[in-house]
Amino acid sequence: MNQAARRIGRTLALVLPVVLVLSGTLAVTRVPWAAPTSESQVLTASSETASTQAKAPRQAHEVLRDRLLTELQEKNPGEALTGLQTAVNGRPSLARHCAELARALGRAAVAKYGLKGAQSFARPVCDTSYAAGVAQTP
Repeated sequence: MNQAARRIGRTLALVLPVVLVLSGTLAVTRVPWAAPTSESQVLTASSETASTQAKAPRQAHEVLRDRLLTELQEKNPGEALTGLQTAVNGRPSLARHCAELARALGRAAVAKYGLKGAQSFARPVCDTSYAAGVAQTP
């Protein structure tokens, strides 16, 4: 009799927590957290119905572009071009975006300093992309 009681006790010790967890989980999914539209409504979380979805992380060159454009506005295009060259030298994977970034700096420099003022800051960073950005600005 003593061994049978131990066996039943061990079985309950293993099965009871599982049953409690499952019943608790099922109970939580059936709670009407919002005003139900029907009595059989079950609330579940999904990416389709979520009110806000996580944004994709920004690429390194996008973050660098924003930082350089801010630097251009606060200081001058020469400082931003130096920052671009330093960033590309420190992180070679940015080299493929260098021309695009330099052109964006050129366009922003024209917007702030005018055509002649922007040209005065030209230097051979990423070939002549800065100058191309200056020249392409209407």
